[in-house]
Amino acid sequence: MQYRNLGRTGIRISPYALGTLMFASSIGNPDHGDSIRIIHKALDAGINFVDTADAYGDSEEVVGKALKGRRDNVVLATKVSRPMGDDPNQQGTSRRWIVKAVENSLRRLQTDHIDLYQIHRLDPGTDVEETLSALTDLIRGGKVRAVGTSTAPASDIVEAQWVAERRGLERFRTEQPPYSLLNRGIEREVLPVTQRYGIGTLVWGPFAQGLLTGRVRRDQENGLRRAGLFKHLNDERRIDAVEQLIPVAADAGMPMTHLAMAFAIAHPGVTSALIGPRTMDHLDDLLGGLDVALGDDVLDRIDAIVPPGTDVGSLDQAYVPPALRDASLRRRPPSERSA
Repeated sequence: MQYRNLGRTGIRISPYALGTLMFASSIGNPDHGDSIRIIHKALDAGINFVDTADAYGDSEEVVGKALKGRRDNVVLATKVSRPMGDDPNQQGTSRRWIVKAVENSLRRLQTDHIDLYQIHRLDPGTDVEETLSALTDLIRGGKVRAVGTSTAPASDIVEAQWVAERRGLERFRTEQPPYSLLNRGIEREVLPVTQRYGIGTLVWGPFAQGLLTGRVRRDQENGLRRAGLFKHLNDERRIDAVEQLIPVAADAGMPMTHLAMAFAIAHPGVTSALIGPRTMDHLDDLLGGLDVALGDDVLDRIDAIVPPGTDVGSLDQAYVPPALRDASLRRRPPSERSA
């Protein structure tokens, strides 16, 4: 395993990181014992970065059980800001909630510190200075070692760096954006920004939410496609791209999953890519591609299918800025519309 620097934190992590959303009973594997065995096998294979979130159901509890006796050898990351109840103050990035949420995560994870505490989504209604101030206190108090963001626009990443410098606060050391063969938009602005500021980049969604596993094909029956649960699985533009990428993987002598992961970690701005196996078979398949590296000929063929810096369609979980979600943020009040 060739470990990589996590930005400028001095922490070294594996190029494959273990995401734990699928270990939540309500979402993925309901068998805690099975999930713990999967985590242990990933650690035994050399993966030393484990990523979870308070909003991932009981995932933090599963991770806490799995890391008993192995905590010191793991870089443990979790997240905060997603709603954790009906109370409007049990979410977001206010000092009030962050201070409470970190204690809850520490308890569930059965640890006294978190190596990387990430803002799941920045809250436009909270001053980033307040958020950074609270996170700085957590670092100084020894409860958190480093802090980061997830799916943040490049402009927000830059603003947070400036605020941290001007106010003497701890700065965000990592960013966790979506990235895959089909979603290369971060190559345009996010990755250049993270490289400029020495920010570690942990990408999620390398399989485009299942499209790049090789199991979703044109004119092929698929339970998820029939159910219509995920729009991206029926996006013809994305299916077209997948059909063109499958021969690239075949000619390179590898399954689609290995091509997808090797691509995700090939960019010099990417530190690690998150895998999210639900079963032991899923993990075994992915571990088989740990040593795969793509040559320029393969990368050139990929660029011809999905040009650098572009997205083919969008993920169902793609970030949508508040100004696009809320019409009132992009329309003047009726009384001010007349000339």
